[in-house]
Amino acid sequence: MKLTILFGGASFEHEISIVSAITLKEKLNGFDLNFIFCDQDHTFYSIDAKDMKAKTFSSAKHKKMPVLTLIKGGFSQKKMFSSKEHNSIVLNLIHGADGEDGTIAALLDFYSIKYIGPRVNASVFSYDKRYTKWFCEARGIKSVKYEMLSSDEQKDISIPYPIIIKPSRLGSSIGVSIVKDESQLDYALDTAYEFDKNIIVEPFIENVKEYNVAGFMANGEIHYSIVEEPQKNEFLDFEKKYMDFSRSSQVLKADISDELESKLKKSFSKIYKNMFEGALIRCDFFVVNNEVLLNEINPIPGSMANYLFEDFKGSLEKLSNSLPHSKRAKVNYDYIHSINSAKGK
Repeated sequence: MKLTILFGGASFEHEISIVSAITLKEKLNGFDLNFIFCDQDHTFYSIDAKDMKAKTFSSAKHKKMPVLTLIKGGFSQKKMFSSKEHNSIVLNLIHGADGEDGTIAALLDFYSIKYIGPRVNASVFSYDKRYTKWFCEARGIKSVKYEMLSSDEQKDISIPYPIIIKPSRLGSSIGVSIVKDESQLDYALDTAYEFDKNIIVEPFIENVKEYNVAGFMANGEIHYSIVEEPQKNEFLDFEKKYMDFSRSSQVLKADISDELESKLKKSFSKIYKNMFEGALIRCDFFVVNNEVLLNEINPIPGSMANYLFEDFKGSLEKLSNSLPHSKRAKVNYDYIHSINSAKGK
């Protein structure tokens, strides 16, 4: 299978995207892979597989590699007397801004490039945690209680301590703090506001049961991964999540009842259908008093959550054969011709 891995981007999760791409290079051994790196200046570079090492990017060696431009259906590398086209299916592996906020999705749609990843609408509702909450409310999906704060207005928090504070538009636990009493609040708010002017406040639920499930739709059916119960300390912090982006060994299935597994999959289905088609996503759930609550939607999970699938390669092949097709309006200028005819021109 031919596949182009698009990674990098201008975001706080730029380096994490590089780690994911390097991991998938090893995990997708046997695929015909191309690698396209988007740097922080939004220049696209063609990266040879042998150069898919962290040092290539930290040393700026990538700047000596071929620059690509977007064309209809793919990317193009201009040569002195010809050009080389990269027109295989693109796997959007840009985490955070650019990749998950809809920017890359819009760009790929604009150039009619086939891709695996969330479409624009799905990106909007999953990238901003405020919109995710509203999306859940609209679809009847239960989520953790929350309040919204903005740096533009002063507002008291009514949720009792301990609480957890998160930037609204950021992943990988960057800028996230647990606040156990009022003395820790100002520092936590300052930290979160460094990354986003809008933040989410939720109750911090100690010893909560957490379960992750990934999936995608192919041939009209949702294909689920195993359900994982992640191992964590107080909460899944940046270092733990960072390591997740380089995971490639399959994890053990959670020891849960058939009833709970069914509830988790039902909630996943309500989130996915008519929104995330074309993407492989991971949803993280809390279970409180036997009630399933959505914690987070990961529209481009670390290393594509390969460790949750028994047959990850087969899963990507199924998904790539079931990508949605957007219809384009046909322009034939009939209206302008009719006006000109009426005027005798």
